[in-house]
Formats: sequence, structure tokens, C-alpha cells
Amino acid sequence: MDRLKEIIIGTKERSKEIGKLEDQGRVRKIAPRIYTSSLEEAPEKIIRRNWYRLVSDLFPDALLSHRSAIERIPTPEGHLYLTRSYKGMVELPGLILHFIKGPAPLEDDMAFFGNLRASGLARACLENLQRTKGSGEDSKTLSREKLEEKIEAYLRVKGEDALNQVRDRAKAIAPQLNMEKELAVLNQLITGLLGTGLSKNLVSSVARARVLGEPIDLDRIQLFESLYEELVKREYPDYPDKNRSIQSYQNFAFFEGYFSNYIEGTEFTVDEARQIITTAAPLPARDEDSHDVLGTYQVVSNRSEMSIQPASPEDLLKLLRERHAVLLSARKSKNPGEFKDKNNRAGATEFVDMKLVPGTLKKGYEWYSMLQHPFAKAAYMMFLVSEVHPFLDGNGRIARVMMNAEFSSKALSKIIIPTVYREDYMGAIKKLTKQRESDAYIRMLLRAWEFSSYVYNNNPETMEAYLKECNAFLTPKEGYLKIIPGK
Repeated sequence: MDRLKEIIIGTKERSKEIGKLEDQGRVRKIAPRIYTSSLEEAPEKIIRRNWYRLVSDLFPDALLSHRSAIERIPTPEGHLYLTRSYKGMVELPGLILHFIKGPAPLEDDMAFFGNLRASGLARACLENLQRTKGSGEDSKTLSREKLEEKIEAYLRVKGEDALNQVRDRAKAIAPQLNMEKELAVLNQLITGLLGTGLSKNLVSSVARARVLGEPIDLDRIQLFESLYEELVKREYPDYPDKNRSIQSYQNFAFFEGYFSNYIEGTEFTVDEARQIITTAAPLPARDEDSHDVLGTYQVVSNRSEMSIQPASPEDLLKLLRERHAVLLSARKSKNPGEFKDKNNRAGATEFVDMKLVPGTLKKGYEWYSMLQHPFAKAAYMMFLVSEVHPFLDGNGRIARVMMNAEFSSKALSKIIIPTVYREDYMGAIKKLTKQRESDAYIRMLLRAWEFSSYVYNNNPETMEAYLKECNAFLTPKEGYLKIIPGK
């Protein structure tokens, strides 16, 4: 028995064949001239999954245009915009095809799938600057803000020469498309983005930031905003810092730095780490690792330093660089105190592009400044720094330093992320990054904060014994974090 395609287009030549397949129960009709071998799934799902094949076969003269030429997918509600020799609309289950009367494809309108072609970038930009009566998904064009964001992203990736080539091509084709008015607007937009004209022509925050010399990572900014919105609507407890004496504060700082390095793979025994701190000398053959532990301790054990909060966007950048310079003082190859000069990643996660670090941090600061409760500010700050990943190395450690400075500045307990809690910690951050899910992240930090509030003692051995009782030194596979109040 021949294997059937999921989508079959009915034609006069195939009418008998398709009729026979219907009689055999091997295909069913789901729309005019459209049949499927999928006998149970909803028609709208099948059609949405195969939209490009359907348009290619049913309307071989159509051109994917306007917003659809840039987005390359139907809108969430299923709208797709195409240019053809006459206007019209075809409604299919899960898909609405809007045909706009316009010129035939040009030589650089690229092949998309089968018979279907798509407007080249220059043409698509002009098309999206046409006036339209619709709004939202009923509009054939992207909003001006969205279009600017797309062009800014192209400029950031491809460079000025490539964008100027798009402008030159638009100038060449505008008369053919009868889009001279749109060309004038596009020319102003590109001039503004390149910083050679007035920025008043730009409306999007991304484009304006570029003109000011500080482009931002829009996707991360939206993520930070969503975290702010979740943090601001909740109430939080207060866990006062019980490490009031200098000795007790330094004991806590020792384990704070110890675990912060351990979680990043800089592994020592507690005795080895204590030797490094007490002697201020590296262990043999582990000079850089030893200095990582020592540098972290130097920052987090300094109550005066840990009472400083950033007072402005510029202050945030300055504070990050200064603290990072101490943390990674021994790792000269990692440029301590300097933002990254090449992009970094962890697994499948691409962190903020090096060119977007200052602007993204400054924009992210705005939501931080509006938060009130120290926990909310600490949770936001830690994620902001971790997600931007502004340095070549030491990003996790500096993120936790910035978090704990929020607590220490308000005489509240700092947070320790013990080894046993590493997977909870990393998993919650990953979930927030990938799924925009804030709840698990907030709950994870609240539990770590409650646990940490019971870690206090003037005697380092007693503090260590309590941490052992809580399973702090175990791996996630060996146990779970216990919270034992009143110790």
C-alpha cells in the first residue's frame, strides 16, 4: 500500500484517485480541494502545519508579502498576507489568506517553498510602511515599532554596509512598486538608525537606544519586565541578619564564598578553603582557583562594601566592574573588571551579545529601581546580572554578590546557595530563562533565604556543623536541603 502525504490537493486529474481513497477511508476532505491522510486530528492543526505547502500548490502566483514576508509564519490567529494580481480573501480552517493586489515578484524576491516566493527585504520594508486601515493581526503591516526592531536587529547582525545596500535596493525598486512615499519614510528610518539624522523619526525603544549609542537586547528586556511584574505583586517575609558581630558576619561570608565558588566548579574542601582565607596564600598548583575563593571572600566579608547598592544605571555598571575586578583579580585572561569582548554561552543558551551589555543592563536597572522590598530587588538583580552574563567569567558569582548586597544593605540575612541545592537553583533560573516562568525562581530563592537565615554563629566549627546537619555539603543526588529552625 502506497504511503500517502499528509496533505493532498484535489485536481481534475486526481479526482477519481482521491474519490477511491475516500471510499477506502484512507483520506478525508477538510476544506475545498484539500484532503488529508490524517483521519483524527483537527483540520485547523493540519492546515496550519502545512500552510506553506497549501499556498504553494493552490496559489502558485502568490507572493508572501508585507508582514508575512518578514515574520515568515501566519499570525497567532492564522492571518497570512500575500500579493497577487487581484485582491481577495480565502478562509480555511485555522488559516485566513489575505490577497493584496500588487506588482508581480521582482528578481530578488526570493524562493520560499515550492512555487511560493517571498518579498525581498527591501520590498518588504517598503510594503510594511504602507498605510493600512486594519490593526493588530488584521493589519497587513507590522507596527512601526516592530518594523524598527526588525531593521535594528538586521543592522546589528549584518552591519551598516548591508543596511545601506537594502536602502539602495529600495530606491531602485520603489518606482516599480509605486512606493515613492514609503521610500521617503524608510530612508528617514535608516538614516536615524545609522545616527546620521534626527532620532525623532524613530519610535521604538530599541531603535532610540541604538541612536544613543546603547542598543539593547529586546527579548531580555521583555523577560526582565515579566519578572518585575511578578515580583511587584507579591508580599515577602523579612529575615533579619543574625550575624551581627564581625566574627559571625565573616563566618557566614566564608561559607557564602565557599559555596558560590563550589557551585561554579571551583571545588575545595572546607579546610583547604579556610587555609586559603586565613593565610591569604594560594594552594600549590591551584593559584587561580585559590584566588577565586580569596577574591570572593574579600568582597562578601566586607560589610561596608556589601552595604552599597547601585544608585543609577551608570552606578550599576561601575559597581559591577569594581566588584568583578576583585573577584577575578588572578585571572588576567578573563579581563577582570571589564565587560566581555566576545560572546558567551552555556549549553544551548546564548547570553546577551557583547555589544548590547551596557544598554541592556541600564534598561534593566529601571525595573530594579521601582521595586521596594529587599527580597524583590535582590531576586531581580541576581537574575538581571546572571541573564545578561556581562563578563567572560565569574558571572554567577558576581550575580550572587549583587543579590546579597541588597540584603546586607538592609541588615537582612544574606543567601547561601549550598551544593545540595544547586540543581534547584540552576533549574529555576533555566525555567525562567526558557519558559518565562517566574514562580519557581521566586519560590526557590525564598526557600534558600529561609534556610540561610538560620546560619549564624560566632564559632565557625559550630556553623559548619549546622550546615552539615542541613545536608548543605551533599550533592543533589545524595540528599535534599533541610531547614532546621532555631539553631
